[in-house]
Amino acid sequence: MVRAGDDGVARRLKALACTAPLHDLDSRRTRLDWLDAAPYQMSEIALQAIDQVTLAMDFDHGADQAQVVRRLRPFVAAQAPEASDDEHERVGHWVIENLINVGSLDRGFQIDYGSLDEAGRYVRRRFDFKLLVELAGPDGQVYLRASDEAINVLVGALDTDVESAQVAAEVKLENLIQRGRLGDARLAAEQARYRTVQYAEALRQKLDATRRDVRSVDWLASVPALLDEALTHIESRYRAETAILANIADARDDAAEPDRRRQAADLLGVVNDCIQRHTQLQTRLQEAGAAFRAEQDRQEFTGGPQRAAVDVFGQLLRPCLALDVDRALAPTGAFFGAGAGVRVPSVPSLGGLVETLLTPPAERDPLGQPVPEPELAPVVPDAFGELRWARADAVLGAGGDVVRLSELLGRARDVDAELPALVALRTLHAVGTAIATARNQGDGSVLIAVDDGAVLHDPEFGGADLLVASAAVLAGDLDEDGDGTIDGNDRREAS
Repeated sequence: MVRAGDDGVARRLKALACTAPLHDLDSRRTRLDWLDAAPYQMSEIALQAIDQVTLAMDFDHGADQAQVVRRLRPFVAAQAPEASDDEHERVGHWVIENLINVGSLDRGFQIDYGSLDEAGRYVRRRFDFKLLVELAGPDGQVYLRASDEAINVLVGALDTDVESAQVAAEVKLENLIQRGRLGDARLAAEQARYRTVQYAEALRQKLDATRRDVRSVDWLASVPALLDEALTHIESRYRAETAILANIADARDDAAEPDRRRQAADLLGVVNDCIQRHTQLQTRLQEAGAAFRAEQDRQEFTGGPQRAAVDVFGQLLRPCLALDVDRALAPTGAFFGAGAGVRVPSVPSLGGLVETLLTPPAERDPLGQPVPEPELAPVVPDAFGELRWARADAVLGAGGDVVRLSELLGRARDVDAELPALVALRTLHAVGTAIATARNQGDGSVLIAVDDGAVLHDPEFGGADLLVASAAVLAGDLDEDGDGTIDGNDRREAS
């Protein structure tokens, strides 16, 4: 029989809840229209992503999302080697965005579970948690950080005491090394490293809360106890890991098989990383007291806010949803009336009008306002060049008779492979040619193109097979109707 209020049952239910978003990735992958998701195991990729973010975290910075995706690509590519690199990178971004829960209001997950209260009744509860969190670093860049729940997903536990878990992991690690099981010892060492990261993350959260409001953190009892436990933790772990390093070195030197020596070398790197993280944690512990005193002085003399902010969701929306319409009109009207501010009148008062009229004009610079220098775009180079323009003139002016556009394109293709594009462009420009412009410019001839309904058959271009001809411009004889374009009578005169 399950005991009412059993914390162990609730802890296991929360542990299952933390794995639900990972399983949800595998169930939703089939709905992706841009991907054949059959080869990908999204939950495994998610575990790898949490692992990379956890190892890249420190006190000041988290993990850069682009760098995490680059580290994920080899693992994603191993699942689908025939896919492209762009697809592998997109899959990595999709998994990370789902671990952040992009698109939700608070970017968190909510899981419902049930437990028995003290009276033995079954009560439904809601567990809110996050896996990956986006936080701004000191340099203003946004980094990823793994939450405590995400780290617990990696090591297979939830809401466990950091210190006891670390001691158990270190004892297990030392015993495995002494028995020569280096593969299992590496797994235990990685779990111990995750616990070290979690311990450091707890301290970082306390310091961040202190920077926001020093009164929200208990610096009289809770935080000093945390600092003492952390210093004791670092001292004991340093002695244990130093002894473990000696055992690893002996195991590496005594090993004859290459695989065993490689395992010992990899395990040595993991333990060295743990020692480095302990050193960073010790530095932050030594700076914690000074950070508290500095924040206390700063916040003490800054002064409190003049007006408390209103929580629209918690203080207005949720209470009003429980009221009927008549009773909800008063608080909502008071809030929006005060929030809208003062309305500026469309017509000023008599005193304001007199003040506006009597205000002397502002002095102006006799030389006027400075003219800003325009930002000129760079000159775009000619795509064809003078040589092709000369060749196009030769093709269009050859013969002097009316020629089909298809024939002109064939002549241009015999001269230069890139020339047909220029010939087609100039022919289109010749449709509806303005004779007045050519006459005013003093041009001796003008190119004319007419559509008679024939269809152009060309491997490169389509449309109408225009009739193209070059006509001489006679001053005073063309465009008798003065419309500036060639009509039927003008063409007869030009021909």
